[in-house]
Amino acid sequence: MKEEQQDINTVPEDTITEIVEELNEEQSTSSLEQELVSTLELERLQALADENQQRVLRTQADFDNYRKRTQKEKEEFAKYASTKLITELLPIVDNFDRAFSTVVEDNLNESFSKGMNMIYRQLEGVLQAEGLVPMDSVGQPFNPEFHQAIMQVESEEYPEGTVVEEIQKGYMLKDKVLRPAMVKVSQ
Repeated sequence: MKEEQQDINTVPEDTITEIVEELNEEQSTSSLEQELVSTLELERLQALADENQQRVLRTQADFDNYRKRTQKEKEEFAKYASTKLITELLPIVDNFDRAFSTVVEDNLNESFSKGMNMIYRQLEGVLQAEGLVPMDSVGQPFNPEFHQAIMQVESEEYPEGTVVEEIQKGYMLKDKVLRPAMVKVSQ
């Protein structure tokens, strides 16, 4: 063992300096490689973080749009919740109108007619409170969104394409056509 120590002690100083420089150079190269790997890893992780951030932002936007859409649908549903019931009541309203147009005036039926008229007005009031409004079609230009033409007639009183007569009354529920009016249109 003493011989080995003597061998190391006998190595020239230039050789020792060379060995130390080589070791320092290897450490320096290794340090640069580690720094380069760290930088590349950092860039990869930053790109991944940016991608995840974008996904989160898109998901938040999608959820916000979903929330707004469902809120709008809920409001729309509440606004028109009575549509089905009112649609089923419209033939009853039509029958009341027909009955009142054929009432024969005599003393016996007068009180019955007044009672039926009061019931009809009450029904109309409830339907109007729900937003049902009858359309005024006669004299208006024909509009396929509001009218259903069932016949064309010659008319000197109205210009061409104008509603001449209303066969069945049309109704609007708030701002939506519930039932188009059946009409005769001038030629």
